[in-house]
Amino acid sequence: MPCLHHGWNASLRFICAAAIAWIAAAALAPVAALAQAGVGFPNKPVTLVVPFTANSGSDIIARVIGPRLQARWGQPVVVDNKPGASGNLGASQVAKAAPDGSTLLMAINTFTMTPSIYKNMPFDSVADFAAVTKLAEASYAFAVHPAMPVKDMAGLLAYLKKNPGKLNYASPGNGTPHHLAMELLRAQTGLEVLHVPYKGIAGAITDLMSGQVQMMFATLHSVRPYALAGKLRLLAVTGPARHPLAPEVPTFREQGIEVMDSVDAWYGVLAPAKTPPETIARLNADFVAVLQSDDIKAELARLGLQVRTGTPAQLSELIKSDLQRWHKVVSDAGITAD
Repeated sequence: MPCLHHGWNASLRFICAAAIAWIAAAALAPVAALAQAGVGFPNKPVTLVVPFTANSGSDIIARVIGPRLQARWGQPVVVDNKPGASGNLGASQVAKAAPDGSTLLMAINTFTMTPSIYKNMPFDSVADFAAVTKLAEASYAFAVHPAMPVKDMAGLLAYLKKNPGKLNYASPGNGTPHHLAMELLRAQTGLEVLHVPYKGIAGAITDLMSGQVQMMFATLHSVRPYALAGKLRLLAVTGPARHPLAPEVPTFREQGIEVMDSVDAWYGVLAPAKTPPETIARLNADFVAVLQSDDIKAELARLGLQVRTGTPAQLSELIKSDLQRWHKVVSDAGITAD
């Protein structure tokens, strides 16, 4: 090194060393800036916050794709279940997290419903999050107890008109997608049934099979096994076409109820607001690549989940439009949180 030339005095060697240090710092400055901007993602473990219990749709997706993301990133990927307040607890945790891509929300469309139900939200669904990508969709099925003397929606509506207010329906809780789907159907058809909210889907399905309640909306994959076993009867599925998991079950549209076409459970991933665009782009590319692999698509399809990925902008627009749609349903039905 020139600075170590024995012919130089101490002062010259000091000046030379300082100059080299300054040059090195200047050279490293762009690297530090890039790391701060998110280009270096991921440089630490990544947590996928699931705001619901184990075996929920978002939990299933997180655990199926987590190992693939971990291999892709070379960092541990941890699934953290934070249920509570219809998903608000987990979402609040992510809203407050560092915007570096290391804490992500595995969201479901409840995320667009609770702002109309809870008076004091701990976050803003638009301002406090950055959309990454939509992940998948799950159709809802309308299930009834097998003792119900109906075989289709026309029969159900006729039976309910003869017995107004005498029957009830279950949901996993006030303000859940299952609840709002029924309220949308009620608004369309005028049927009169009593709502019985439960604290989770398991208890609701159990009581539906035992006949304590007579009907409910549930994701198709959650009730399909019980229908195959003869413990439930499926009258209809949401969406514009029959579902490959239950091709024998007609859609609502086929039975003259078109309003249920766009009612589904969508799943997406969100990052905290102010996450750098470079990090969002990297996250989007990686999630999409993993989900579009044939084996992951096949595994999720087996579980009743259809892969539906897209751009951050598309998910952002979906969130905004759903916030408006469900606000009207909640307002018209007078739904409030427990």
